[in-house]
Amino acid sequence: MKVALTGIILIFAVSALAQKQKLDLKVVDRRDNETDYTYVVPAHFNSYSNSSVNCSSGFGTVDCSGSTTTTGSASPARRVVLSGQRSYFSLLLPDNRLVIVNCESKFVERFAGPAGNHRSCRVPLVDHFQAEFNGDKARLIWVVSIDGKKTQSETYKVLAIFDSK
Repeated sequence: MKVALTGIILIFAVSALAQKQKLDLKVVDRRDNETDYTYVVPAHFNSYSNSSVNCSSGFGTVDCSGSTTTTGSASPARRVVLSGQRSYFSLLLPDNRLVIVNCESKFVERFAGPAGNHRSCRVPLVDHFQAEFNGDKARLIWVVSIDGKKTQSETYKVLAIFDSK
């Protein structure tokens, strides 16, 4: 019975971990708009270098040779048509994929009619922050105090994920 219960708990824990991920992200591009527009996801390039050096010495001389290999990948710019009162971010994941997220203005009942019943999305002004992904939602979290203890957050919707290749 204990083994079965432990197995069930383990399955739920693994399932919960698979659904939520918290990652450090970098903003590649940001847009904040009140009307329809065409959004261009910027081009992105990554390069990686690997160097090796071999040295040998003998009787007061040193002989060294080395080589460097550089590889890279490029993602072209992409055109996406978007509309509405939204904030958009192109976010670079640690594995170099690009995620496009947006946030529509939120409904808040103020008895002020359709135009007055919305609040703008909180938009991080920083270029590095954390995001907690859960399904097609990304909760962006950023520091807003000098001591780093106070944070703000806003939930954005994941629109697209582009590979780095």
